[in-house]
Amino acid sequence: MASEAPDYFQPESGIVLTHLLIVRDVDRSREFYRTVLGATVVRDRRPAILRFHNSYIVINDEGGPTDDKPTVRAQAPPDPDTLSGAMNIRVTDVHEVYERWRSRGARFLTEPKDHGVEIRCYLRDPDGYLIELGQATGILAEMGRSS
Repeated sequence: MASEAPDYFQPESGIVLTHLLIVRDVDRSREFYRTVLGATVVRDRRPAILRFHNSYIVINDEGGPTDDKPTVRAQAPPDPDTLSGAMNIRVTDVHEVYERWRSRGARFLTEPKDHGVEIRCYLRDPDGYLIELGQATGILAEMGRSS
């Protein structure tokens, strides 16, 4: 039986990894990821699902426990300066993507910084989630791969 559902729900083979974000305003966050990062909206809400290149971002509201996680509350980060997780996005030209996203309204903490093995910079989404934008340089050779 063929499925019309996007591969988020039914991968062709193997596994699809998604990143779940709990946010205060789903519409605001969905528009940030669509407009600034260029993600494609697959589903508008409950939850919002966006395709971002070869992965997905799932965006959902804060909320109380559910029957399958009876002691867990879903909550956006209360303090954007305390890091408990971040999205790492690797690109081939960090400076080009930095300028493109900045022109779309992204606010970066700094410009891209060269750390020898990679060039990276960070931005925040509307709820304070940290997003690392980076370009591998020497790290691939260090890991035994060609760059």
